[in-house]
This record gives sequence, C-alpha cells and structure tokens, in this order.
Amino acid sequence: MNFKRAMLSAAIVWTLGVSFYVGSFLIVLMENPELQANLVLTLAVIPIAIFGAYFYYRKGDKTNGFKLGVFIFLIAMALDALITVPLFIISEGGSHITFFTDPGFWLIAVEYVLAVGLYWRLRLSRQLFTG
Repeated sequence: MNFKRAMLSAAIVWTLGVSFYVGSFLIVLMENPELQANLVLTLAVIPIAIFGAYFYYRKGDKTNGFKLGVFIFLIAMALDALITVPLFIISEGGSHITFFTDPGFWLIAVEYVLAVGLYWRLRLSRQLFTG
C-alpha cells in the first residue's frame, strides 16, 4: 500500500464528506436537519468513495480495495475525532461518544469500505477483459 497516497486520498474523502454533511444544513428540506445531513452524506459516500479510490489507484497500485477502504476510513475517522467532532458536533450538544456510537456512522463506514472494495474488484475484472 502506498501510505502517502492513501492518506492524501483519505484527506480528500474526509473533506468532501464533511462538506456534504455541513452543506446539507444550508438547504432545509426536512424537519430534522440532522437526519437530512446523514441522508445526504449516505448518498454522497458512494461517489466520494469512488473518487477516493480512483485517486489512489490512478498510478496503477494493486492494493486490496477492502483493505484500502478500511485504512482510508480509519484515517477519516481520526480526522473526525480531531476536527469534525470538536468543531461541529460538540458545539451542537453532541460528544465523541454520541458521534462514534451512532449506528448511522457505522452504516456509512460499511458503505464506504464496500464501495472502495467493489471499485477495486470492478477495476480488476475490467483489466482481465482488456488485457
């Protein structure tokens, strides 16, 4: 695994994810803004994961996509603990515990890892057919 590129990909993914989450509060479509933000992030995670995986794999790396997805998610999780929670969650009455024990957080984690893993598998299968 190219750790430098994986960490850069994680930073990009985290920045995009936080931007979608925070940006969703600017347009009110639902009565529950937190639920709205989680739904927006849930929908945005798939293209964000694909972009992050594309960024990582563009140099031809062959790292297992599921391992890459877990690694990138762990880096993004650390950034959440250091930046997202203190800046956006605690100021709204939440805490690290409420943020990291929210089932939606873990659903997004699984969704992210699966999206990166499936991107990798599709990329491998495409390479088999194109030579």
